[in-house]
Amino acid sequence: MVIFKVFSLLGGLAMFLYGMNVMGDGLKKLGGGKFENILGRLTSSPVRGVLLGALVTAVIQSSSATTVMVVGFVNSGIMQLSQAVGIIMGANVGTTITSWILSLSGIEGDSFWINLVKPVNFTPVLAFIGIIISMAAKSEKKKNLGSILIGFAVLMFGMETMSDAVEPLKNVPSFTNILVMFKNPILGVLAGAIMTAIIQSSSASVGILQALCSTGAVTYGAAVPIIMGQNIGTCATALISCIGAGKNAKRTAMVHLYFNVIGTLLFLILFYLLHAIVKFDFINNAAAAVDIAVIHSVFNIFATLVLLPFNKLLEKLAKLTIREGASIDAFAKLDERFLNMPTIAINQSHTLAVNMAYIAKEAYELAVECMVKYDSEKDKKIMENEAMADKYEDALGSYLVRISSKDLTEEESRRVSLYLHAIGDIEQISDYSANILHNARNKNEKDMHFSEKAINEMTVMSDAVNEIMDKLIVAFSGAEPQEVECIAPLESVIDRLKRHLKKAHIRRIREGKCTVDTGFVFTDYITILEKISDHCANIAGAMMDLNENSFDVHHYMGEIVETPEYKRLYSEYSEKYALPVSK
Repeated sequence: MVIFKVFSLLGGLAMFLYGMNVMGDGLKKLGGGKFENILGRLTSSPVRGVLLGALVTAVIQSSSATTVMVVGFVNSGIMQLSQAVGIIMGANVGTTITSWILSLSGIEGDSFWINLVKPVNFTPVLAFIGIIISMAAKSEKKKNLGSILIGFAVLMFGMETMSDAVEPLKNVPSFTNILVMFKNPILGVLAGAIMTAIIQSSSASVGILQALCSTGAVTYGAAVPIIMGQNIGTCATALISCIGAGKNAKRTAMVHLYFNVIGTLLFLILFYLLHAIVKFDFINNAAAAVDIAVIHSVFNIFATLVLLPFNKLLEKLAKLTIREGASIDAFAKLDERFLNMPTIAINQSHTLAVNMAYIAKEAYELAVECMVKYDSEKDKKIMENEAMADKYEDALGSYLVRISSKDLTEEESRRVSLYLHAIGDIEQISDYSANILHNARNKNEKDMHFSEKAINEMTVMSDAVNEIMDKLIVAFSGAEPQEVECIAPLESVIDRLKRHLKKAHIRRIREGKCTVDTGFVFTDYITILEKISDHCANIAGAMMDLNENSFDVHHYMGEIVETPEYKRLYSEYSEKYALPVSK
């Protein structure tokens, strides 16, 4: 009965889509975020952009995923709109590899080697190997390889199921009549666009069309407009993803749409014009799966070659459609599109966490200056930085928690944990800078004055804290990761400074050289400085322990003090930040 064939078709489609999803996820994880990082590299050459887009899409098997990545990159300011145009074109070319893989199912012949490359014969073996690897492997890379093999096998099995389900329909007149309708270019384009927009995958919709070819009812005349429509329908994913995004992200999605619409119009006009002149005899012939792959590839290569020289015009057309709006703010880097691309999402979080550290560092420097000489403008800037650090913590904390709910590799999970801990410590540093400012205000309002010796001591300690923050930031940013080894010995020197300074100031109060009020301000100040260095050490400890697959800061501090390098650095910093000789 036909109804059961329809059930088989739906089941085959489900397996096809699921297999494609599993295989794509496995490929991306196996790459360890390299594909996303490659796309994120800026290039001013449209040709290189095309090659880059084609390569990445061919590997991850999804032009929609590539385009959504690019929309996210543009929205967050990683990539300029002009750089995105070539990658979008390349993504359309790269997605054609899927149709060529699927066309293997149509290979005919009695030769052993010909039969060996038919998916129906080798995919069961791949599935068996894949499940063995997934069950037995301990490393994530091997498990991802197993997922790729299983996903591919399920995909091809779904393709075979769809082909088997629709093959009997070639004898059903109502079915063949429907396909004949799609010879009308407008109907064919609409059908392809709607089908692709619904299932959100041009590769899948092309695969369905290839499966329908087994009925013998899909002619070239019907296939050409449907394929054109499928390329337009795939734009739906990017258009949906740019909702609520910045103007340039929306422009990127529009470039994708205009490229496919203009390419379709040009291709169809040329195709039917030539048909009117020379009469293509093959137009009413049945198309095979490999013919669909050929048409799909020819169209996308044709559109890219024709429109690539006019990439600036596509960009201008998108700008005319989407007018100027608000500029991108810092938090646009935390784009929701990246949540399904953890490596990019984590990298973006890291970038903002480093920015947050610089904001906290600036607040600290200004607060120290206010302790020496109060300035209302610096006061205002410190409070602005402290408020901004709070916003960073809220935005980053929420985003990192959402990332942590995704399917992460072990390394990605460690990085998320590090950044969650780090932003808390950085926010505390900005709070302590505000506390220093409070002391500076109190000192200014009461017209307090420190002795020259107290000022010199405070300068020694604040300089040491300034250095520990500098070393932490360059290590945390990744610019000079080896600097993290300097944090622990310098923090120990700062601890010792606090103890000595407290004792020295108590002695001055007893001797009547300082007032009690001044003593409170002094003591509070050096206590805050020591706490800032503690937070720097917390982050450094987390950085070093995470490299050892653990998260025990006390373990880190306990182990490192025994090393010769620690003792050498401790001696060096003790000499550098030696207190003035007491009189």
